[in-house]
Amino acid sequence: MAAVERPFPPGDYDVVVVGSGPGGLQTSYCLRRLGIRHAVLSRDEQPGGMFQRFPIFQRLITWTKPDAPVERTSREYEWYDHNSLLAEEPELKALVPALMDRAYDLPSRAEMEAGLAAFAERAGLEVRYGCTWETTRYEGDEVVLVTSDGEYRCRFAVFALGVTEPWRADVPGLEHAAHYVDTREPQRYADRNVFVVGKRNSGFEVAQGILPWARSIVLGSPRPVQTGALALSALRVRYLHPYDEYARGGPGTYVLDVTIERIERREDGFRVVTHGTTWDGTLEFEVDDVIAATGFQAPLRDLPQLGLVTVADGRVPALTPFWESVSLPGVFFAGNASQGARGIEKRGAGASSTSVNGFRYNARVLTQHLAQMLNGRAPRREPVADIVPFLLRELSNAPELWVQKGYLCRVVSAGDGGFVDEEFMPLAAFLDSTGPDAFAASVEVDSSGTIVPTLYLRRGGEIHEHQLEPHPLHEYERDPYRRELTSLLGRQ
Repeated sequence: MAAVERPFPPGDYDVVVVGSGPGGLQTSYCLRRLGIRHAVLSRDEQPGGMFQRFPIFQRLITWTKPDAPVERTSREYEWYDHNSLLAEEPELKALVPALMDRAYDLPSRAEMEAGLAAFAERAGLEVRYGCTWETTRYEGDEVVLVTSDGEYRCRFAVFALGVTEPWRADVPGLEHAAHYVDTREPQRYADRNVFVVGKRNSGFEVAQGILPWARSIVLGSPRPVQTGALALSALRVRYLHPYDEYARGGPGTYVLDVTIERIERREDGFRVVTHGTTWDGTLEFEVDDVIAATGFQAPLRDLPQLGLVTVADGRVPALTPFWESVSLPGVFFAGNASQGARGIEKRGAGASSTSVNGFRYNARVLTQHLAQMLNGRAPRREPVADIVPFLLRELSNAPELWVQKGYLCRVVSAGDGGFVDEEFMPLAAFLDSTGPDAFAASVEVDSSGTIVPTLYLRRGGEIHEHQLEPHPLHEYERDPYRRELTSLLGRQ
C-alpha cells in the first residue's frame, strides 16, 4: 500500500499556524474560508491539543446546553454552546452537544476531544501531524520556522499552542511538590493529608476530585476567593464543593488566605509554613502531599530570546488588540494565549479569551485582519437599512458581544449615503482608529458586576460613549431603547 502523502511540506506560505488544538483548528478553518494559503503544523499525532490530557478530573468548566429554545444551527445557539467551534456549514455547527451523555451540562474531556476530532474530519482540515516547531528566526520581513521536518517561511506565523506548560510560583521548596499535571488518580490520596497551593481553576479542580478520598485538604494562596464574581468567572461553581464544605464549617477541608513562606521536604511528607493575609497569624501543616496548582505558561520556546515581551510573570505574550506580539512583527497568537491581549479593561470582568467560547471569536476576527493585511483591501460589507433595530438586536442577542464582553464590538459605519456593517473588531482598535463616522456596540461589565450594554459613537474623529440602562432580561429591542437610540443618533 502506498504511503499517504503528508500535507503542507516545508516551503513558503502566507501564514503558518502552529498547533492543532481548538485555536489552531478554528484559525485554519477561517483562513481556508478566506482563501488564504496556509500550513498547519502540530507535534501531536491527532487533533485536540490540551484536551488529550486536561482537565485531569475530566469535566470542563464551560457549559453546553444540548436542548435550548433556539435551533442548534442558529447563531443564537452559540450562547448555549460554549464548547463547539464556529462554522458556516450546518453540518459543522454544534458538534459537541451531540456527543454529550447529559450527565452534566459540562462536557467531559473525552467528549470535547471527540468534538474537535469530528470538526477536523468533517471540515476536511489538513494538519501536518508529527511536525515539531523547534526554533525561529527572521529573514527580512519573513518569519522562518525551523521544524523537525524542515523550514517554513511565512509573512505571518500564528502560534496556537495553548497555555499548557507547568508554571510554579516563587515559593521556597515548591520545587519539591508535584504540579497539577502530575496529579494522580483520586484513590491515590485515600486517607492522606493534602495541601493544594492555589485557589483558582486547577486548585479547586484537584480539591474537588480528591475530596471523597483525602483525610484532609487545605487550599492556600494569598488572595481570597471572590465569590461575588463567580458568575462572571471561568471557575463559576463547578469545583466549589470544597469551598462549600469550608464555609459551612465542615472539618477537614480548609480554604485559607495565606502566603506560603516555605515548604520543607520531610522523609514521610512535607511541612508547610504559612502566614495569614486577611488575618494575622502563622499556621504550620504536616501533610503527606503538596500539589502546586499554580497555573501554566505558554510554550514560547525561543521567542523570548528574539525579543518577545510577556506579561503575567512571563506566562503569556503581550499582544496588540489584534493578537500580534507587541514586540515581534508578524508573530500572532490564537487560542488560549490570546488572553495576552487584555483589551481596554475599563470596567469589571469581561472577555473569555482563556476558553474556547471566547477565543473562537478571536480567531475569526484575527483571520479577517490577516486577510486584509495580505490583500491590502477591506472586504465588502453589507448595507444596514435601519441602524437602530440592527444595533439593539446585536446588543440583545449577539453571542460574540456577550461572550467577549468589553473586548469585541459590532461596528456600523457611515458611507455612500447610508450605513454599512463592518462586523466585529476589538473595541480597543475601534477606539484608537480613525475613519468615517461610525457606531460600535459592546456589552460590558461595571465594577459591581452589572452588565451594561454600551454604544460608542465616532463623529468627526471624536468618540462619545453612551451606556444603556440595564434590563433584567437583557432585552433591548423594546420601545424605550428604540426611542433612546433614535434620539441619540439623531443628535449626532
